[in-house]
Amino acid sequence: MRTVQVTRQEAGQRLDKYLGKYLSLAPKSFFYKMLRKKNIVLNGKKAEGRERLAEGDEITLFLSDETIAGFRVEHTGKASAQRGSASGGAGLSVVFEDEDVLIVNKPAGMLSQKADRSDISLSEYIADYIMGQQQGESTFRPGICNRLDRNTTGLVAAGKNIESLQYLNRLFRERNLEKYYLCLVKGKILKRAEIDGYLRKDGSHNRVSIAAEGTEGAVRIVTAYEPLNNMVWKGQDYTLLKVHLVTGKSHQIRAHLQSIGHPIAGDTKYGEKSLYHLFKKEFGVRYQLLHAWKLCLGAPEYLPRKYHGAVWQAPLPDKFEKVLAGMGVDMQMFC
Repeated sequence: MRTVQVTRQEAGQRLDKYLGKYLSLAPKSFFYKMLRKKNIVLNGKKAEGRERLAEGDEITLFLSDETIAGFRVEHTGKASAQRGSASGGAGLSVVFEDEDVLIVNKPAGMLSQKADRSDISLSEYIADYIMGQQQGESTFRPGICNRLDRNTTGLVAAGKNIESLQYLNRLFRERNLEKYYLCLVKGKILKRAEIDGYLRKDGSHNRVSIAAEGTEGAVRIVTAYEPLNNMVWKGQDYTLLKVHLVTGKSHQIRAHLQSIGHPIAGDTKYGEKSLYHLFKKEFGVRYQLLHAWKLCLGAPEYLPRKYHGAVWQAPLPDKFEKVLAGMGVDMQMFC
């Protein structure tokens, strides 16, 4: 027999979902059968599996230790060893943290989520960081709620428990927040504007294309922007833009700006090679100068009141600041 107590991180999910994680190698039919026979009970009573768990709930498994062990995968220790102790090496830049939410400033060069099994991504670093704060045994595995391209820097949100993960995911999915980016583009832009179009993804080449008219498989995208600073550097016009990502599709900002003749400096996929080599030579920059700068939350009814109207802002990376300062931008605007 074993009794486990539901932690704060695990509360809010259904009992059958919890059992699917706790007894991850067992077929679903097994624990449904055990529930029917009262070999698994919730707070001492028979349960069906659809019950929502609360912090402190007790789940008792009237099963042998050998049976339980045979259906479980031990995550502690093994995962950290495979990742080379991710939490110790990541050096997460935390922008905001409380008991429910973690907001970090992602550096360039780091995947948001794994592309291959051998990858170490921001998700693993965040999972190790949050799980290191947990007391006792837990089935909860933290997850991120938004993704950035490998070389795009800035804000990534994560839920520290089931409930916060659910409402943050819903917040992004239903766009009940405003997402602002900063980027440096080629050319002079003098007034704010909003552009829309249709984005089609080419999965085989990890690229997207933009069209004015919708076609099969394309999705509508909307990008708004506002010039913050114009500059001339080495005989070429540049603009520092604040971009409002109205929709949120992969590579949207990079491809949309390139489609109107304003590619992002340093972008090897959608930018100009000559521009990339210039910024690499002068500033050591090897990636697009695009930064997920600010998240401004709304006030939907499902979001806890303490987050209504919250604003989270990530400082610019050192290299981005170095580029702007070298081009004559007054950095006081970011203080």
